[in-house]
Amino acid sequence: MLMFRARPKRARRSRYNVSYRLTRSVPAALLAVLLVAVLVGVTLTYKRFDDFVSATTGHHINPIGEVVQVVEPAPGTLAYKLKHGQQVNILLLGMGGEQNDAPYLTDSIMAVSIDPTSNRVMMASIPRDLVVHMNLQSNSNRVWTNKINAAYEVPLTNIICCVASQYAGPNAGGLAAEHEVGKLTGLTFDKYIAVDFKAFRDMVNALGGVDVCLSTNLDDYEYPDYSNGYIRGGIHYKAGCQHLNGEQALQVARSRHAQQAQQSSDFGRARRQQDIMQAIKKKATTVNGFAKAPQLLDALQKNIHTDMTLSDMKAIYDWGKNLPDSSIIRWALTAPSGAEDGNLLDAFDCGMGPGVSQLCPDDPTYTMIHKFFRSAFIDSKTLGEKAPVQFVNGANNFPGLDSRVTSLLDPTGLQLNDPVGHRPSSTTQILDYSGGQFPLTTKWLQGFFGGTVVAATPTSPAPASGQQTYGIVVVLGHDFALRWLGE
Repeated sequence: MLMFRARPKRARRSRYNVSYRLTRSVPAALLAVLLVAVLVGVTLTYKRFDDFVSATTGHHINPIGEVVQVVEPAPGTLAYKLKHGQQVNILLLGMGGEQNDAPYLTDSIMAVSIDPTSNRVMMASIPRDLVVHMNLQSNSNRVWTNKINAAYEVPLTNIICCVASQYAGPNAGGLAAEHEVGKLTGLTFDKYIAVDFKAFRDMVNALGGVDVCLSTNLDDYEYPDYSNGYIRGGIHYKAGCQHLNGEQALQVARSRHAQQAQQSSDFGRARRQQDIMQAIKKKATTVNGFAKAPQLLDALQKNIHTDMTLSDMKAIYDWGKNLPDSSIIRWALTAPSGAEDGNLLDAFDCGMGPGVSQLCPDDPTYTMIHKFFRSAFIDSKTLGEKAPVQFVNGANNFPGLDSRVTSLLDPTGLQLNDPVGHRPSSTTQILDYSGGQFPLTTKWLQGFFGGTVVAATPTSPAPASGQQTYGIVVVLGHDFALRWLGE
């Protein structure tokens, strides 16, 4: 049965969707900083460099093995997969660390997929408040319902008993997080990188600070201190460009309760994080940054955890170092909020009880989420048709479905126009007003949405108010609304 939750009508959707840009270049920034330490570290004493590699990856250096990997990578390695056109998936995690009251909660979660055949990358942000049903215990039928940001901490604490044996050892937290985010997205992760607040702060200090520009003032009176309270008087940063040390950069990146609306949203926070990570990357890859490699080794050694090898890091860095911004798909799994349409999530009680901030998937089977991740890398020839596409909502029991679908697919490169409502339709239809001018786009849309393709004219079928009568129009029917909800 189709169910929905009524929401107040939102303002007209902006064609500029900030979710495209969430945490832009974070993987590149982290890898750039790691590579600075790696590349310059070889000039240090062998033991010092080996200590760093062992602390961050759990493995000691094997010089012969590393050389062999560069010459001919072994099957299954990241270098091999990138060389042979196989998709690579990496999970990026940001956590509080030992200076936080919840050190292993991963408040930043990003699934990064690399498609070497099309030379594209998708960076997908997963919200920390998403509620999932974890099966990380030795009895796989036992389920623990909690937010997805708790997956990393399960093997590292006594929060639940009887954790399965595969989630043991130095990479236990990363493997557990990979399992749960993998269930959600349908991705199989090759590697993970986890970084804590201290590494972030010390990294900025090791580089001598970074320059960051704010679009507005940032005044936050609820910024947490390191004693389960708040900083007296709050934190305050003026609009404009300023030089930040490590603690200041962390404050600007973490602030959630700014008085300014533009800074208080998750999107505002993501923009600031993006700017800071870009500043770190820029500083780390300068001559001065390379000169600070010993300090970077000290800053990162105890506070970055990964199962990536040196060969893995170098393979990804070499593959993506010249990748243009146009080749990066930036996407976020979101719920409707204010004027933002959201996509595959909603905010209500998902099983954590009232008063808890929580997000739930519209489709509890994750089928629609999996479908998106499988379909996100649309063939370049299809995108090259530049077909004008519009989604119209014929599912009268699901208001806003057209806006959600538009928000979902905007970052993929399809040429999408603003959505509108439509008279009720039980089935989904693809209305082709082009006379077959866009066959690849039509085929992709039919594969994603189902339904039949109808040769349309400006008068037949009768268009809805505001509907375009050119290009391709997808009438979202009741049948698609049911699939969206997993029914």
